[in-house]
Amino acid sequence: MRSLPHGTAPRRLIVYRGRVKIALMDSGIGLLAATAAVRRLRPDADLVLSLDPDGMPWGPRTPADLTRRALAVAEAAAVHRPDALIVGCNTATVHALTALRARHEPDLPVVGTVPAIKPAAAGGGPLAIWATPATTGSPYQRDLIKRFAAGVTVTEVPCPGLAEAVERADDTAIDEAVAAAAALTPDDVTTVVLGCTHYELVADRIRAAVPSPGPQPLALHGSAGAVAAQALRRLGEQPAPDAPATGTLTVLLSGRPGGLPDAALTYPEGGLLQAAVPARTAQ
Repeated sequence: MRSLPHGTAPRRLIVYRGRVKIALMDSGIGLLAATAAVRRLRPDADLVLSLDPDGMPWGPRTPADLTRRALAVAEAAAVHRPDALIVGCNTATVHALTALRARHEPDLPVVGTVPAIKPAAAGGGPLAIWATPATTGSPYQRDLIKRFAAGVTVTEVPCPGLAEAVERADDTAIDEAVAAAAALTPDDVTTVVLGCTHYELVADRIRAAVPSPGPQPLALHGSAGAVAAQALRRLGEQPAPDAPATGTLTVLLSGRPGGLPDAALTYPEGGLLQAAVPARTAQ
């Protein structure tokens, strides 16, 4: 074996087992944060985004109706034969994850999105959980608090209209909804859990609106990075952020081939995805 020049570090060998295709689903652009996280971890991964503009928003729907919509959106993505499916929506995870796994696993691993209460609570709090009105106070969220934040002061903050404003990229409505939620957030809160995937797209605005009680900046905990990493783990794949950016992008709108919504392109995460190569056919 040829020796390396003195002082030269050996290159890390990355072994690619084959092309990876990951699908993500949501009613709207809330899946952008997790999609961008996947893109950063594996620029070579093919992405399939399955949205439901015909049925959005999902939050006000009954659990049975939401599950029906989610199953249809997942089925549209499954036609493209992804290796894993990420449910990029907290509300859909609450109501439809069991049905989605029953329909698609074990052939297609399904990864849900859970509010990052556990890592947020590890910091000791006090913390606030910003979520949609449908999720705030729900048995699901209360169970997560009981399991992972026992002994920590937790305030549940409903954020009516915030997800919808982010979906429309309506700056005025976003600022109003963020300000309203910030007014409900106690002054001593050091950590905010972003309990809706849409909120991660405006994390900077949320941080700016909630003053930190101490010298450290407000800590925000989203789920996108953890969800992306979990999808790779389910596939036995490793992050490879230096891989060639050859991954393709397929966008489905209520099952129909389409493109990223205009609102998505106003966020950095959407701009990152816009550079992906459009997929020509399902594989």
